[in-house]
Order: sequence, then C-alpha cells, then structure tokens
Amino acid sequence: MSATYADFGFANNATKENSQAKQETAAMDLTFERVFASPSLDGPSPRQAKLSPDGRYLTVLRNREDDLARYDLWAFDRETGEWSMLVDSEKVGSGRELSEDEKMQRERARVGNLSGIISYEWTSNGKAILVPLDGDLYLASLDGQVVQVTDTEESELNPALSPQGKYISFVRDRQLWVGEVMGEAAPITPKEGADIRWGEAEFVAQEEMARIDGYWWSPDENRIAVERFDESGVGIVTRAAIGATGTKVFDQRYPVAGSDNAVVELYVMDPDGQNRVKVDLGDNPDIYLARVDWSGNDLYVTRQNREQTVMDILRVNPATGESQVLFTETAAVEDYWINLGSDYKWLNDGNLVWWSERDGYGHLYLLDEADKTGWTQLTSGEWVVTKLVGVDQQAGRVFFQGTKDSVLEQHVYSVDLANPGAITRLTELGYTHSASMDGKGQTLLISRSNDDRPPQSYIADATGKRLAWIEENALDADHPYAPFLASHRPTQYGTIPAEDGTPLYWEMVTPKMEPGKRYPVYYYHYSGPGPQIVNKGWNGALRQAIVDKGYIWFALDNRGSANRGVAFEQPIYRAMGGVEVRDQKAGAEYLKTLDFVDADKIAIDGWSYGGYMTLKQLQADPGLYAAGISGAPVTRWELYDTHYTERYMGTPRDDAEAYEAASAIPNATKITDPLLLIHGMADDNVVFENATEIISAMQEANVPFQMMLYPGYTHRVSGEQISPHRYNTVFRFLEHHGVTPPE
Repeated sequence: MSATYADFGFANNATKENSQAKQETAAMDLTFERVFASPSLDGPSPRQAKLSPDGRYLTVLRNREDDLARYDLWAFDRETGEWSMLVDSEKVGSGRELSEDEKMQRERARVGNLSGIISYEWTSNGKAILVPLDGDLYLASLDGQVVQVTDTEESELNPALSPQGKYISFVRDRQLWVGEVMGEAAPITPKEGADIRWGEAEFVAQEEMARIDGYWWSPDENRIAVERFDESGVGIVTRAAIGATGTKVFDQRYPVAGSDNAVVELYVMDPDGQNRVKVDLGDNPDIYLARVDWSGNDLYVTRQNREQTVMDILRVNPATGESQVLFTETAAVEDYWINLGSDYKWLNDGNLVWWSERDGYGHLYLLDEADKTGWTQLTSGEWVVTKLVGVDQQAGRVFFQGTKDSVLEQHVYSVDLANPGAITRLTELGYTHSASMDGKGQTLLISRSNDDRPPQSYIADATGKRLAWIEENALDADHPYAPFLASHRPTQYGTIPAEDGTPLYWEMVTPKMEPGKRYPVYYYHYSGPGPQIVNKGWNGALRQAIVDKGYIWFALDNRGSANRGVAFEQPIYRAMGGVEVRDQKAGAEYLKTLDFVDADKIAIDGWSYGGYMTLKQLQADPGLYAAGISGAPVTRWELYDTHYTERYMGTPRDDAEAYEAASAIPNATKITDPLLLIHGMADDNVVFENATEIISAMQEANVPFQMMLYPGYTHRVSGEQISPHRYNTVFRFLEHHGVTPPE
C-alpha cells in the first residue's frame, strides 16, 4: 500500500496552514552561497576543548566570525567566568605557505580546509601552551604574551612537549628533533635520504589507521619510542596537481592494493638519541604498526597482520627492545576483519580496559594484570560502544559513548569496574552526543545536537550535570541561522527491510508540500564501511538549502555501514559494490511507493565511496534513477591503498574475481542514465587516475556523460566559493535533465 501525505504528517489542514501563514511569509530560503559563507550557519564551532592541568582554565580553538575556517586560541577562566583570546592567528602567524608534507598530513587528518591554529598543547605546569602556526612553533602564556620558539623555512611537523615539560620535540626534514624548551633543538635520528623517515607515521597509518603520531615519550621523559619507515619499495603514483595557472608534478609513494607497504620499524632511545635499541616486532616484516603506548615504564605495541584478521598486543622492554605477546585479538567471525580503534586504556594497576567485537558487537572488557586470561565483560547487548571517553581510576568508573538507547542517538554512559553491566546514562535523550575527558576522568567535555539544534558544548561533572557552557549556541535572534528558522523543515525517520529482513534506517526531509503534487528526490548516499549517515544529530544547513529548492532529501544506511554490529557489516567482505547497491535500490523502490514522490525524478549523489556507489548503482539498475552524481569515485580497487582495500577485499592476487566484480570500469558502458562526474585534479587520496580510467572507457564507447573537474583541489573540494559552485553545478545538471520540482 502506498504511503500518503497524511502518513508523513502533511495533511491538508486549513487551520494548520493558516497558522503558518505569517511564519511562511517571513521565511527566507537558503542559497548555497549562504550555506558556505561566514559566519557559519551552525553558529560557533569550538574545537579541541581542553582543561589546564590545574583545572582552572578551559581552552578551545574558536573560528572567526568573518572566516569560518580560521581558528584562534581562546581561554575561559572558570573562576572569573570570562573569556579571552590568547593567540590571534592573523596577528601572530607569518602567513607562510605550509610544506607539502604538512599540507598532505592535514588532508589525511581531514583538516586541510582549516587555517590558523589547528592544534595546541598545555605545558605540564599549566603556565604556557605550545601552539603550532604556519609551520613554526610558539609558546603562549595566559597573560596574552606569545614567544616564537622556531623560525625556519621548513615546517615543524608533529610538535609535542614531553610529559613533564622539560623537552620540546618535532619532526623536521625527515628527522626527529629534540631540545629543551626555549633551548636549541637538534636531530636525534640520522638523515638517511628521501625514502626513509623518522618520527612520522607512514601514509596508510595517517590515511586509514587514524594514527598521525610517529614517536611517543615515556612518562618519565627518559626514553622515546620512535618509528622509522622505509618506503623505497612502495610504488610511485605520479600525481599531477593540476592548478589554474600551472601544474606541479609529485612522485607520491602510494601503496595500492596488493603491492608492497612501507617497511616499518620501531626504536627506543634516550632524549639525545643515545642508547638506541630496535624493538622486536616479530619475524614477519609485512605487518602494520597499529598503536604504541606507554603505561608507567612499560611499552606496549599493537601489531596487526597484513590481512587484518589478527592483532597482537606486545609488551616491550624499553631498555632492550625485547618483546612478548601479551594477548591476541582475532576477527569475531570467519570472513571478517578487525575494526582497528583507539578505545582502550592502560590503568595504573596494570589492568587494561579494552574494546572488542568478540561477541558480535563492539563492547568494553577488563583484562586483569594478575590473570592474562581473565577477561571481564563490562558492557553487553545488541548495541555498540562507539568510544571510550575516559576512566576515573580512583572511583573505578569507566565513561563511554554508545547506542544503548537508540542506534540513531549516541549518548554518554558510565559503568563501574566492580559492577559490570550496571550502566548509567549521563546525557539527555533527544540529542546525539560526543564527549572527551580530562586525564583523571573527573570532568566531561560534551557536545550535543539534534536535527533542529546546532551543536552545543558544555562541561559536566562525572554524573553528567552541566557545570558551565563552553558554547551554548542559543538559537536566538542573533544566531546566524535565525533568518532561516521559519523555513527549517523537520526530519522524518523510518526503516525498510533489506532482502534478508534486516531493518535499514532511513531519514527524510521534505519541502512544504501541496497535496496532489509529486516532488523530486535528492538521494544522498555514502554506503561504504565506516560512517553512519542516518542519525539524529545536526547535519548542517546544506540539506535545508536543497529542500528549500523544492527537493525531498533522503538517505539510507545499508548493510556494511557502522554501529550495527558484526553481522550488519560482514556482508561486504570481498563483495564491495554488491549488497550496498541492492540495499540502496530497496530505498529507491520504497520512495517510489510514496504518493508525494515523483518516481521518475529520483537522483543519487555521493562522494568518495559514495561516488563509486553512484557508478555501480547506475550500472546495476538502468532507469531506476533519473540521474547520478559521482564525486571523487574509486573506479577500480586496485588503484586504492592497501590497508583500507585489503581489509574488505583481500588482495587482487588472492581474489581477482572479487576485484573484477567490484570494479566500476568493466560495466561503465552500461550507464544509460545522465551522469555527472566530479573530481579534484590534485587528489592524493582517490588519485585522479580513478577518474581518467572511467572517463576514457566511456568516451571510447561513445557513452554520453558530463563532468566538472577542479584544478588544484584534493579529495576535499570545498570552500566559500568552490562549494557553492559544486552544488550549483549539480542542480543545473539536474534541471537540464528534467529532475525539477513541480510547478
């Protein structure tokens, strides 16, 4: 049976229409130009909230009202209740162009679009803050004084203060440098050529393993664990960063699926580089150095096999480099992988809080130091822990984020180590939350939002009680989004069954609809492993701008996406481009049953994995979709990197058939529906060859399509002018092909 307007709360109620009349006349439609302009319609969006060591000051990076991408350092004095700017990035910074290494590192950390200050670190005594800015280092004091520590043409990468504040360390010109704060730094590792680097994380660690660090200080500052990697055996992708007025060519070491990775080693040394020893990572060099941690004077290393089905936690003697396997984590089921995370913590008593999917869902466990086989499960159930937030070791209490109350809302919870399973929710229903804590697990830093409420952030105690706002972000008359509130549309949620009966969650935002009229659908998708798209958090003004243009906004999370457990993710194993296509097809078929949807005007749009999915969906089901937009797509998985691709697909040598079936190239000529292909011409993640291969295949077969290429842009094609250009291009394309709202 078809759903009706009334089923979605759009009954033709004259009283309701009349009561909204005044509000509608005052409503302002959003434009793409305004969505991406300053000030941000989300309101202030502070980043990296941290408490000073004594707990008095709260520091944040706050974006400027006239430049939403530029951040300055601010401090809140909890005693006086006053805010002050500590570092003005425009006044202090040199404005010097960053090195290519730092640019690429920022891209892989997904902060390449930001400027000004993007990170900082308190000194251990709480008297100053280390601030990297424009490739140099500064020390800022609480009275507003700023002292420049380095002034070089090269960028200082990965700067850090030693745990007790005696030393400053950073990477420069492929070496690790260390010196006393405000003293002269010197390299403590050798210079060995362009292909060997010390103190940095290799490409796949940065891009796929969420590990930017390449060195780790011991708590007593007596030793440093330092990564050394040799990428001379890694294949070269000649990346032409094609710009508007010229082209720079980079020979980028890029390990494509099935090829050699960088050879990674780990050493431990004194702060001056002396007494260097090599850590025993095992006989097989073809492994991943996943995580490195100090706990007291003990060094722990997480080693992952190339297939990512086995993970060993090694205890290392930092004086000799000798290691032994403490315990081993294996994939939860056959034909699955290990989802690598950072949700674990070594406790002062030697015990370990550890995240694992061993029971089919991501949950927390406690490993007792005295009994290495003695695991205690702290959380359980058909829901997942999405983040370990902190541990109050004195109180024996663990804080975490999870989906216990709803897969669409993340909340902050706590559980006692002595009373596993007795879980307390600390945050309010109706919002989705994220959180962090101070090192002692005493104070929560919480951010929350929902469909109708831009992000708010606050400090809370261990019970979740709000102590002070970091950013209340009130939706009052002065808020940047206030002029558009009258046209803001609510989000609807629901589920449809997959072919095996698994419920698939969807979300929908509709324009103000008139009974009897049918509306086009802008069907957004990502579809790949990792991100959960459908949730009850604030999703920005972009979707509201699309709805203001007269389109229904729709998204669905297919099998393979995150936060639903092992059985939900597992179907994509060695079968990418299969189950996701069928699940998204089910979403389109559901839309066609709705009497307010124009069944002939459903357009799909995705970026990266979503761009790949647009191609696979158009190939699999000609005529089902009115048009497709494919942004920065992987077109052949042999062109993408090892750690990501092999996790799900194995290697091309081991499973060539799976790679052939997953490729978007062989069936490129089956695309008969209108296609718009978009790609940044300097993309270092999904390299431009992915686009040129399918462009060539379609051109050689005389298959029509359109494309929009962005000179100088990487995998992130965005900015105050470029983003509106991209979306205006998309909707001109849809209008050209008749995917338009009703008259």
